[in-house]
Amino acid sequence: MKGSRPNMIVVMADTLRTAYLGCYGNERIRTPNIDAFAKRSALFTRVYPESLPTIPVRRAVFTGRRAYPFHDYRPVPWDIVYLPGWQPMDRGEDTVAENLANAGYHTGLVTDSVPYFAPGLNFQRGFWQWNYVRGMQQDRWASVHTVDDRDLEGYWWPGGDPPLHSNLRYHIANTRGRLHERDSSTAQVFQWAIDFVEDNRRAEPFYLYVDSFAPHEPWEAPRRYYEMYADPEYDGPTVVHPQYRPMGEQGLTEAMLADMIAHYSGLVSLVDAWFGRLMDTVERLDLLENTLIAFTSDHGTNFADNPGRVVGKPHYSLWPGVMDLPLIVHLPAGASANITIAELAYNVDLSATLYDLAGIDNHQPIDGRSLLPLLLEEDGWEPRAYVTSRYGNSVCCIDDDWWIRASVTGELGEAFDLRSDPRCQEDVADSLPAGVFETAWRRILDDAGGELPVYDDPRRTDAVGLRY
Repeated sequence: MKGSRPNMIVVMADTLRTAYLGCYGNERIRTPNIDAFAKRSALFTRVYPESLPTIPVRRAVFTGRRAYPFHDYRPVPWDIVYLPGWQPMDRGEDTVAENLANAGYHTGLVTDSVPYFAPGLNFQRGFWQWNYVRGMQQDRWASVHTVDDRDLEGYWWPGGDPPLHSNLRYHIANTRGRLHERDSSTAQVFQWAIDFVEDNRRAEPFYLYVDSFAPHEPWEAPRRYYEMYADPEYDGPTVVHPQYRPMGEQGLTEAMLADMIAHYSGLVSLVDAWFGRLMDTVERLDLLENTLIAFTSDHGTNFADNPGRVVGKPHYSLWPGVMDLPLIVHLPAGASANITIAELAYNVDLSATLYDLAGIDNHQPIDGRSLLPLLLEEDGWEPRAYVTSRYGNSVCCIDDDWWIRASVTGELGEAFDLRSDPRCQEDVADSLPAGVFETAWRRILDDAGGELPVYDDPRRTDAVGLRY
């Protein structure tokens, strides 16, 4: 199989939790297309982001190299987020798309993810075709001056009136006039992907990267998807973007939380529906026999289902709701059908797998390990004893027995005993056995090259705020 130069399609759904997919055990959320895809693919159950959130993940997946631990952080002026690691790919490093294009692949990228396109970012590199679908979240597209008090009725914002350039006002302005499901940016992203496959079905091999911002906030699903999960008696406000903190601290009620989850669940089902249309196209064109298809996410989020009752994904929330990644991989000719793989893996392993399956050499070393030995149930996989990750100024280490979170300066945050508490609901940091944290911290530092950079002020562009 290696070296046969198959087509390759990677689909990433932003903020999609494994716990909200039927193939990962959810019996309430309707994801029939993803579930059917999983039955004829390999389903990975222990995959984690090597760092996060959005842009660090893309830096890693697009290159196959870890962004962790953010030694080289340089913030980009006029960006929408300032966090360690949130920056363009380095000019001197090659990318998966570039190397595939140089090897003869016709490459395509489609996304509605706003962070890709802040001034100064460069994620279009290596793609012969690419498209940015406008209008998600705080995309600086439509005028917020068109949003008045009547438009804000029915929405929730902490403290009352949202600021002029808030996510909520941009969401209302950007989505005005999108009356039908097909008008949603999610539908437009997948329709472009469908058209790409149609247009390039004879230009094999091709590489298509589909990045759907849904089910990321804003959590306002098309009505028919929302009504699949909503309480018809709910008469409270719509919370399209919560604060990232404990629900009680931001004034969310249980009913508001349930409605928020209904919208999120609806967006999950929306992604599933359009992923199904893409899969139908691949099958109709008889491309399944020679196409790798991978479905994954960058991270998840929290819905108060954690010890701190946190909603959203603050940097300290490195718990399963955020860290567990779905990864479902279909090999050409169904070589990996209906198997489950529980090895510790990183998202960058998918990048290494693309290189391996295409039979080409990346020009520079990468950190990911090819998953092909696991997918083909052959020898050659080197099991990991643990994984590490960083988000903002928090780090974590996960192995078979322990889930440890700490600050980048070495203070223990939480500890969970995975043997008795696999969902990380009971913090046992106060009774941690001797040596457990010391082992985790040593691993964190070893993977960081001996030290973790600490950023006092992530917005500084002159690096004065950097200290080691």
